[in-house]
Amino acid sequence: MNPLAELRYFFTALGYFTRVPVPRWVGYEPHYLHAAARYFPLVGLLVGGSSALVYLAALRVFPAGVAVLLSMAASLLVTGAFHEDGLADCVDAFGGAYTRENVLRIMHDSRIGAFGAIALVIALALKWQTLAALPPMRAAGLMIGAHAASRAFAISYLATLDYVRAEGKAKPVAQRLSAPALLCAALFGLPWLLWSNGPASADWRFAAVTLLVLVALRFAMGRYFVRRLGGYTGDCLGFAQQVFELSIYLMGLAWISS
Repeated sequence: MNPLAELRYFFTALGYFTRVPVPRWVGYEPHYLHAAARYFPLVGLLVGGSSALVYLAALRVFPAGVAVLLSMAASLLVTGAFHEDGLADCVDAFGGAYTRENVLRIMHDSRIGAFGAIALVIALALKWQTLAALPPMRAAGLMIGAHAASRAFAISYLATLDYVRAEGKAKPVAQRLSAPALLCAALFGLPWLLWSNGPASADWRFAAVTLLVLVALRFAMGRYFVRRLGGYTGDCLGFAQQVFELSIYLMGLAWISS
């Protein structure tokens, strides 16, 4: 393993999924992006960590609802709403088209439709209300765990499904992910679910149940993508990431409410 090459791949992942400036020496080649896939959950960990810091800092001044909104705004600013765009495009396409060709055409359209706008409003409102209802350390821990784990599950489709576009922004990354790369991504993304209550204690039962729910969701969404498209697109990965992230928040709230 070449440490300099691995650092380049990490910065490639950071530059692709966020608006954070990366060093100029990193450069860009299409194969960098595929090699960088294993670092996508690590980027999610950084995004979730920055959101949690904004949330905890804002709590010193504002009520929980406002603090959560500020943390969400911070994550949207850092990522450029990258995954939220995929959510809106997918819901517009799957909700407004019947044939595979029309689904792909609508996904490719940069304009947002009614289905996509409604999905975005509902998803953001659910995140806001769910996190605002949680105890502070629980909410902060879930932000970190959800951003990392959701990206690990989303890119797992690279290991099992086919990319369906001849060209596209996700084309360089859309090659079959090897088993070692997938394992590396899982190690970066999944353990953080253990500390959803904060760093003081590990909650094994919550992590295990949540992982089972995420596996079931992954299987169901994968089946749907194959049925509608024959595989996945970059928008499908963004859609999946948002569903996984929101599911983790909802699981966290249900866990303490039961």
